[in-house]
Amino acid sequence: MGYGVPAAVAAKVVHPNRIVISFSGDGCFMMNGQELATAVQYGLNIIFLVINNNTYGTIQMHQQRHYPNRQVGTALHNPDFSALANAYGALGITVRRADEFDTAFDEALACGRPALIELQTDYY
Repeated sequence: MGYGVPAAVAAKVVHPNRIVISFSGDGCFMMNGQELATAVQYGLNIIFLVINNNTYGTIQMHQQRHYPNRQVGTALHNPDFSALANAYGALGITVRRADEFDTAFDEALACGRPALIELQTDYY
């Protein structure tokens, strides 16, 4: 966990003409999300997709499987990810419904700077 954001930064440095997309859960993103500042600093127009379900989903799944009704330490209190992206100087967009995604993704592709699309979901 936490590898996707810095790996995307490295991929964009190595391949500046390619589209680079980072897929991270909210817990994963929070482990190295500060690397968004690096992407802004170096003008790396990466698209960061953050799937936000307010939980460490994989850990919770394993707890539910092995210890039913005894989940602990998996609920997250997250920041407003799109506001965080804007604070760093990236484009921040929040998507709450599937039909909003195409427009958000097109905007992220066209903006010419790092962009973070927060995909809010209640699925975990």
